[in-house]
Amino acid sequence: MKRARPGVWKFFWQWLKNPLRTAAVVPSSSELAYAMIAELPEDTRRVIELGGGTGAITRELLAAGIHASQLLVLELNEELHAHLHARFPGVHVVLGDARSLPELAGACGFLEEGPADAVVSGLGLLTMPPSLQQEILAAAFGCLRADGVFIQFTYGPAAPVADAVARELDLKVHRGDFVLRNVPPATVYVYSRHARASAAH
Repeated sequence: MKRARPGVWKFFWQWLKNPLRTAAVVPSSSELAYAMIAELPEDTRRVIELGGGTGAITRELLAAGIHASQLLVLELNEELHAHLHARFPGVHVVLGDARSLPELAGACGFLEEGPADAVVSGLGLLTMPPSLQQEILAAAFGCLRADGVFIQFTYGPAAPVADAVARELDLKVHRGDFVLRNVPPATVYVYSRHARASAAH
């Protein structure tokens, strides 16, 4: 019998307790993490992860060469935050809401070395109202360098961010890999500022 991935039951229990605040039933697969990491800019050193969960993507970011001190992981669930904090010593693991990312990243000292190169998100954006999507994306891009990227996976057939939100924030999007082996299958999307928005930032 194949053993469950680390954190599967912890994650599933959190989903049972609050399905609206936990985006998936099981943690992301390694294949999905690889697909997201493949979208990082080549010179990426500093990364923010939104919705760390049990650390499936966090683990792969560290394995890909992101130094623990250059990684900030934000988690809203207190139990999952405690799990991440214990599992990844040296990583900036922060408890809080993604809408407050600039304040939280500043308070823990992460932004002292400059903005992040990328934000990797496991949040359930597709199920959120556009107003909440916009608050989260605006907060994320407030912590990114001008040409930084926001990498999001989604289980739905459509892009996870409403078109109106992307237009309002002057963002462009491209679709990354479709990961069939994830449960459920997922697609990676990458958002970045248009050149005119980057120049004005």
